[in-house]
Amino acid sequence: MALLEVNNIHTYYGNIHALKGVSLKVEEGEIVCLIGGNGAGKTTTLRTISGALRPREGNIVFMGEDLAKYKPHQIVQKGIAMVPEGRRIFARMTVMENLEMGAYIRKDKQKVAEDLEWVFELLPRLKERRRQVGGTLSGGEQQMLATARALMARPRLLLMDEPSMGLAPVLVEAIFDTIVKINKEGTTILLVEQNALMALSVANRGYVLETGNIVMEDTGEALKKNPRVQKAYLGME
Repeated sequence: MALLEVNNIHTYYGNIHALKGVSLKVEEGEIVCLIGGNGAGKTTTLRTISGALRPREGNIVFMGEDLAKYKPHQIVQKGIAMVPEGRRIFARMTVMENLEMGAYIRKDKQKVAEDLEWVFELLPRLKERRRQVGGTLSGGEQQMLATARALMARPRLLLMDEPSMGLAPVLVEAIFDTIVKINKEGTTILLVEQNALMALSVANRGYVLETGNIVMEDTGEALKKNPRVQKAYLGME
């Protein structure tokens, strides 16, 4: 059984049919990426998994349990956390306060303290900035903070929405190095990313979304070599 199974979900914004029967799987320990153009349904897929949106049809199964009956905060408790597009840190709170907010559902104070040290080892820049107000951090540091805040929930599955958006190329590499490190530490990742080349380079498998439909799935390496993917998403002719 896969860690996450998304089965034929149909999600709407009002009358707009955004996801038209999306199905995908994420196995324990994988990095799986979703690529596609703007408006393809990538963010909608993550928001539906996290419970922010409810599908009208289909179901989402995590660790063998249907998530339909759970609210978003309960889905976090079940082990799914999200790093949202645009970071959405608490700009007036310090780095430390943001991280504490990430662990707000947890009661295991000793483990939270251990995880805080783990996050600081993973992202040492945040330790240096721990008393700094979040809104004064650079774009790259804010992305690190948004990622660390999600990790403080100790998720089995981390959903990441456009982590490299708006960052300089050197910072993009650093963010993807961090994604690989997080995965090697034992966290499974479902990644939505406009930078398809970087995403496919770190992913075990990938799915291509077009107008609410999955049109292709394969290993990351195979999708990188696929002529259709190269032309549409990698800028190659």
